Amino acid sequence: MTATYPARTATPALGAELVTDEEAFAALAPAWGRLFGRCAAATPFQSHAWLYSWWLSYGRRGRLRLLVVRDADAELVAVAPLMLVRRPLPALVPLGGAISDYADVLLDDDCGARAAGALAEALAEAARTALIDFREVRPGGAVERVYDRWCGPRRTTSDSVCLELPAVPMSELIARLPSSKSGQRARAKLRRLAALGVERRTVAPEEVAGALGRLLELHRLQWQGRKVTNEHLHPRFREHLVRAVGPMVRSGNAVVTEFRIDGEVVAVDLTLLSGSLSGGYLYGAHPVLRERKADVAVMLLEASAEHGGGGRRGTLSLLRGDEPYKHHWRPERVVNRRFLMARRRTAPLLTAALCDATVRQRGREVLHRWRERGQD
Repeated sequence: MTATYPARTATPALGAELVTDEEAFAALAPAWGRLFGRCAAATPFQSHAWLYSWWLSYGRRGRLRLLVVRDADAELVAVAPLMLVRRPLPALVPLGGAISDYADVLLDDDCGARAAGALAEALAEAARTALIDFREVRPGGAVERVYDRWCGPRRTTSDSVCLELPAVPMSELIARLPSSKSGQRARAKLRRLAALGVERRTVAPEEVAGALGRLLELHRLQWQGRKVTNEHLHPRFREHLVRAVGPMVRSGNAVVTEFRIDGEVVAVDLTLLSGSLSGGYLYGAHPVLRERKADVAVMLLEASAEHGGGGRRGTLSLLRGDEPYKHHWRPERVVNRRFLMARRRTAPLLTAALCDATVRQRGREVLHRWRERGQD
């Protein structure tokens, strides 16, 4: 099902539609892929394969709200992939949920201002009684241009922390380390991996499903007896990953790498890619690697650095999380943003969301201080 929202005077040559039908969502794949390639801010989590697969695993019937903007030739110039939620507040939120590290809209860079204006108008029309709540937007995200053109109440707040490195070869990452001794240790770890006979192999598209099955089994094994993200063990997550990653490998938006010793797979890594960013999303490693004193983090980082294209992609993201082990490589601390937009009649929803965010942030700060005292 689609509803047409004709663009007003600011963007006379553009027209917007609200898509609520799953089959229509699937049919957008070719045009979506072209738009994805024309949006420099896009991350892999805005690809059609990722979001459509996510919807099939996690979406709820009747809640799909895709806003698409087309030019006079019916080519997509903007997409806002959203769904309606009713709790804790009625809101339009991005597809992708908690398993996606970044959320955003897509805007054609060649007509960004006009497309952003048309998308802002369409969002205002679609969100009559709901808040628009974009969480986990990477700085410089396309939705910033929509936010700048929003006419109603709006606010932005901080969200999760991500750590980022330049997408350069491993030798340059080692050169960034704070001391010569740190660099010597890193190079010694690489020599140790070579001495163990660790071999790296990029998985072909037709082998992706089997490799991801091995990844998830190794992931379960490596976390056995420890706290793990339960969703990674759920069948719906496996189904989503297999369904999404195959097309993403074929389009160049993902790489699956197997690591072998004596022909046996001991680790599998999934790295997601876009034009300006690469990021190691999930891996599984057999405990035997640590038993044999192989540094898994160095092994994975070397592979991710290679996928970064020698600086062509610009950023090697360590994705969400401020874990201490990531700081060894002196990454930049980058804070995602949350963009809240409302109409005047829904301004109380925005106020409620801000109050909730403030309470949660204060709770995190108290917990952080308590943990720091516990380490003294």
